[in-house]
Amino acid sequence: MHWRSTLAAVLGLTLAASATAAAAAPEAHGPKQPVIGQPRTEHGCARIEKSLPALKDWPKVESQLKGDRRDEARIKAILKDMTLAEKVGQMTQPEIAAITPADVTTYGFGSVLNGGGSWPGANKKATPQDWLKLADAYWEASKQTRTKIPVIWGIDAVHGNNNVFGATVFPHNIGLGAAHDPCLIRDINEATAEQIRATGQDWAFSPTLAVVRDDRWGRTYEGFSEDPRITRAYGFEAIKGLQDNAKKRIGEDGVIATAKHFIGDGGTTGGKDQGVNPSTEQEMINIHGQGYYGALAAGAQTVMISFNSWTNDVINEGKVHGSKYVQTGILKEKMGFDGLLVSDWNGIGQVTGCTNASCPQAINAGMDIIMVPNDWKAFIANTVQQVESGQIPMARIDDAVTRILRVKLRAGTFDAPKPSQREHAGEQKALLHKELAREAVRESAVLLKNNDRVLPLSKRSKVLVVGKSADNIGNQSGGWTLSWQGTGNTNADFPNGTSILKGIQDSLGAANVTFAETADNVDPAQFDAVIAVIGETPYAEGVGDLGKRTLEAARLYPQDLAVLDKVSGKGKPVITVYVGGRALYMNKELNRSDAFVAAWLPGTEGGGIADLLIKGRHNGFSGKLSYSWPRSACQTPLNDPSQDPLFKLGYGLRDWQTGNVGKLDESSPGGTCSGGGGGGTATEDLEVFNRADVAPYKSFIGSPENWGGTEIGPDGQASHAEINVVQSDVNVQQDALKTTWTGTGAGQVYLQSPTGSDLRGYGNANAAIVFDVIVHQAPANRTVVSAHCVYPCMAEVDATQAFRNLPIGQKATVKLSVNCFADKGLDLENVNTPFLVYTDGAFQASFANVRWVPKAGADPDVLPCT
Repeated sequence: MHWRSTLAAVLGLTLAASATAAAAAPEAHGPKQPVIGQPRTEHGCARIEKSLPALKDWPKVESQLKGDRRDEARIKAILKDMTLAEKVGQMTQPEIAAITPADVTTYGFGSVLNGGGSWPGANKKATPQDWLKLADAYWEASKQTRTKIPVIWGIDAVHGNNNVFGATVFPHNIGLGAAHDPCLIRDINEATAEQIRATGQDWAFSPTLAVVRDDRWGRTYEGFSEDPRITRAYGFEAIKGLQDNAKKRIGEDGVIATAKHFIGDGGTTGGKDQGVNPSTEQEMINIHGQGYYGALAAGAQTVMISFNSWTNDVINEGKVHGSKYVQTGILKEKMGFDGLLVSDWNGIGQVTGCTNASCPQAINAGMDIIMVPNDWKAFIANTVQQVESGQIPMARIDDAVTRILRVKLRAGTFDAPKPSQREHAGEQKALLHKELAREAVRESAVLLKNNDRVLPLSKRSKVLVVGKSADNIGNQSGGWTLSWQGTGNTNADFPNGTSILKGIQDSLGAANVTFAETADNVDPAQFDAVIAVIGETPYAEGVGDLGKRTLEAARLYPQDLAVLDKVSGKGKPVITVYVGGRALYMNKELNRSDAFVAAWLPGTEGGGIADLLIKGRHNGFSGKLSYSWPRSACQTPLNDPSQDPLFKLGYGLRDWQTGNVGKLDESSPGGTCSGGGGGGTATEDLEVFNRADVAPYKSFIGSPENWGGTEIGPDGQASHAEINVVQSDVNVQQDALKTTWTGTGAGQVYLQSPTGSDLRGYGNANAAIVFDVIVHQAPANRTVVSAHCVYPCMAEVDATQAFRNLPIGQKATVKLSVNCFADKGLDLENVNTPFLVYTDGAFQASFANVRWVPKAGADPDVLPCT
C-alpha cells in the first residue's frame, strides 16, 4: 500500500492542454474532439484544479490500463467456441440469496452479486472464512462448466468493505470530499481493495461519481462534492487505489472498480432518487461527466448505468438504462470506453416496455452485464429467444461477452487460484485499517463555529456528553453499513469500532465523562463543557429522499433540538457534533451551540472526532465544506451562483480558530416547501409512502389482535394472525409493502399521521389517491380503500372488482379521486389517514409509491366512485 505515496508524477495530457489543443487545431469538418489523459499531479496524486475549461463535446478519454495486446486474440478464440446460452450466462448477474453454486455450473453465470444486507447463509456475522467458502464454491462451480470461464463476485464496498462484520468502515464520500485530499482517497481505496480480497470478492461497485445538485437527494452522502473539480480528481485516485494502479493487469492487491452511476444521478429534479435529470448536454458534459473523465483515465474497467432519466425540452433519452446514445454513443464511442457496462439492481425493468426479466432495449443500447437478482432464469430464457428471433443481434451479444472476457483477463481472474488461496484471503489485518480510517475522520470533519475558542477542550476537562448519536456506531456509519439501509445495527455489530463517546472517554478518562443521552436529570453547570452529538439516522437510496419536506433539522429530528434546549444557556459551553449525510438548515442548533462541528458520517472510528475536540490529541481542523450549507429551510439547490448560502463551498475554520457566526434567523416555513393545505389549490404531490414511510406518516397493520395498530418496522415487517407485511419489489428494490390477508379474519394496512392535516387544497386541485400495486392473489371478499379524518370520521371506496381486474403478478397503478372520498364524508380539513386498505377475506398485494396527486382525478384511468 502506498501510504501517502510520493510516486513520481505520471505526465500526460491535462484537460486544459487537451481542450486548448483542440481549439487551436480545428479540422476541416469541425473542431477536433477533446482528449483527456492523466491529470496534473500534486504530492504524487491528482491535483484538484482551480478551474476546468468548458468542453463543447464529450471527450475521448485515454485509459492508463491498456491490457495485454495478446488478450484480444485469446478472447476471439474463447468466443468462437461459446454457445448462445453460454454467452447469455456470462451476461447474467444473479444475487447470492437467489442461487446455489450448482446454478453457476448449470447456467454459466459470468458474475454474481450480493446486495446490501445480504451475507453468506443470511448471517450478518459471517466470518471471512464463511465468505471465502462461498466464493470458493462459486469459483469451483464455474470451473466445472464446459468453458471453464471463472465467475466474478461484485459487492457494494462503498466506504470500506461495509457489508462484512468486523471490517473497518471509512467515512462516507461526503466527508472525504471535505478533506480535499486526493492522496487520502487513493489510500482508502487501496485499503478497501485489501478488505475485499480478504473475503474473496473480485469486484467493487464503487466509487460513486455523482455531482450532487440538490441535497434533498437521499444519496447525497455518496457524492464527494457538489464541485466537479473535486469529483474528477477523486475519481482518478479512487480507481487507481482499487485497481492497484494497473496498466496491463490488476495486481494481487487490487480489485475491479466501478465508476457509477452513468450518468446524471446527482442532478435529478427535486433531488428525487431515480428521477429525471433535465440537464442540457453541455451541463452533462461539464458537470456530471467530470468524475468519469478522471475514473476512465485511471483505467476503470466497469461502469454502472444510472437509474435516472435524461429528459428536457430538447433531449428525450428517458431511462438511461435503455438509452443507446448514452451507453454506446457517448460512453463507448465518443469516450472510447472498452470495458464493460453493468446495469443497476433490476434497472432494466424501469425501461419503457421492459420487465425485470426481459429487456432487449437495454441490451441493444449497450448493456453488457445485467443485474437480475431474482428473475435470472426467466431473463436467460427470454434473452436467448430474443436473439434467436432477431430482436437482439448476435453481434451485440458478442460485443458484450468480448468486453466481459476482456475485463476478466485484465483482472487476472483466468490465471488466479481460487479465492481462498489469493493474496490477503482471510487476513484479519486486511479487514482492519483503523489508523487510516481515524486519519480520514480527522481530515473530513469541518469546524463551522467556535465562539471564543471554546475548542479545543483541556485534557483535564470534565464533560457531559448527550445526544442520540454519541454512543451509536450505526448512526455515525450511516447507510450501506452491514444492512442496505444501515438500520437494525447496534454497537455489538461493530466489534472493532469506536463510538464518538468511547473516543472521548479514551481521551479524557472515563471518570471525567458523564453520558446522558436525552440530557434528563443532569445539571450542565456541574461540568466544564457539554458535547452534544446529534443528527440524522441511517438511510440509503430513495428512503433518504426529502421530497417536498424542508431541510430543517429541527422538524426532521425534533428530539435533537429538545436535547440542546436542555443543556444550552446553562452557563457552560455547548459543543455540538453533527452526524449526518447532508448539510441541513440548522440555525436553531447553531444558535444553541458555542462550537459546531460537521462530522458527516465518520464510520467506525469515532475516536477521530475526539482527537479534534481535545487539546493535545491532534493539530486541529483542516476540513473544508465540499457542499454549500443552507441559510434557510427551503434553500435548494444551493450550487446556483445566485444563492447566498450560510457557509459557502470551501468554508471551514482552520485548526481551532475563532469563528462567531452571530445570532442566526430561526424562521421556519413549516414541514414542507410547498403545501396543499387550506383553501388554496395543491400543486405538488403529497407523498405518503415512497420506499418507506414519508414523515409524518407511519405505516401500520390492524386486526382484532390490535385495532390500535402495530407499526410496521424499518425492516418492512409486521404480523398478526389475520394480516402480515414484508418488504417486496414493485418499482425498485424493496420499495413495497407486501401485504397478506390470511382469510382468518378482518385486517387493514394503512398510513397514518399522529394528527390531522388540512388537505383541502387537494380537493380543490381535483387530486387522486394514487398507488402502484402488484396483486399476487385476488381478494376473496369485499375489499375497500379508505381515508380517515380521525376515526370514526372516514370514507371508503369499494375496490374489490378493481383489484380482481388487475393481472396477477404485474405492476399496475390505481387512481381514486379524492373528491369521491369527500363526497362520501371525508373531512379534507382534518385527514390523518390518507390511505387504508381493508378486507376480511384472503388477499395478497404489494403496495408502493402511495401519494395524492393534483389533477389526477381527471385522468382517463381514474376509477369510478362506485
